[in-house]
Amino acid sequence: MTLEDLDAVDRRLINCLQEGLPLEPRPYAAVAETLGIAEGDLLYRLERLREGGVLSRFGPMYHAERLGGGLTLAALAVPEADYERVTQVVNAFPEVAHNYRREHALNMWFVLATETPEAIDAAIAGIEAATGLPVYNMPKEEEFHVRLHLPV
Repeated sequence: MTLEDLDAVDRRLINCLQEGLPLEPRPYAAVAETLGIAEGDLLYRLERLREGGVLSRFGPMYHAERLGGGLTLAALAVPEADYERVTQVVNAFPEVAHNYRREHALNMWFVLATETPEAIDAAIAGIEAATGLPVYNMPKEEEFHVRLHLPV
């Protein structure tokens, strides 16, 4: 599925949900009402957008460190010929929150989120063993909140 496959309701849904879900007993019903569609239609659209790869992740954002977990930014220098294989390997790790390509010698960047700070090292070791590549760990030194909204 590509952006060209999205209808006007899909686009409004994606734009609306980037603002977050309302804090009420039936948040999907509230969003559906805002969009002028049925709750079941909204849920179907979300499923279709996830399965089609338009939405790579849909869920809450947690502050892992405040919950006692670990969080770090990591990177790999992946040979272009092996990029797709390494992407699949890295994305198979449940600790990988998201993964994206960069135009840089370190061309694959991903966020690791773990249940404990100590588990970061184990996740990195697992990714290194599975990919055969060194992982560059870049733990947070200072936190900034940047609101990201990607209108479609």
